[in-house]
Amino acid sequence: MKIGLLINEGPYQHQATDTAYLFAKAALAKGHEIDRIFFYHDGVNNSSSLTEPPQDDRNIVERWSKMAEEHNVDLVVCVAAALRRGIKDENLAAGFRISGLGQLIEAGIQADRLVTFGD
Repeated sequence: MKIGLLINEGPYQHQATDTAYLFAKAALAKGHEIDRIFFYHDGVNNSSSLTEPPQDDRNIVERWSKMAEEHNVDLVVCVAAALRRGIKDENLAAGFRISGLGQLIEAGIQADRLVTFGD
């Protein structure tokens, strides 16, 4: 099954990001495809290379980057939401790219399921 994800919450303010990551990890382990994860609203904060959690905490941004590299997942950050939050190309973490809402629409069309995490 092809699955697309929409993440609307930031990495440390809400449980949605952790849940989305664990869902994606489990889906990939079961052989499902995740072609694209779209980060929208506060979810764009998952893409910032400026995030530095304490050493004893999970590094959510690094988790997404690693998943993108290992499974060829397209991590797309909404341009309008990113710019509102000061996120630009030069401070994106590895594996992320900035694009428009058309990428979300395309993910919804191409996937068998589009799963949303957060409000």
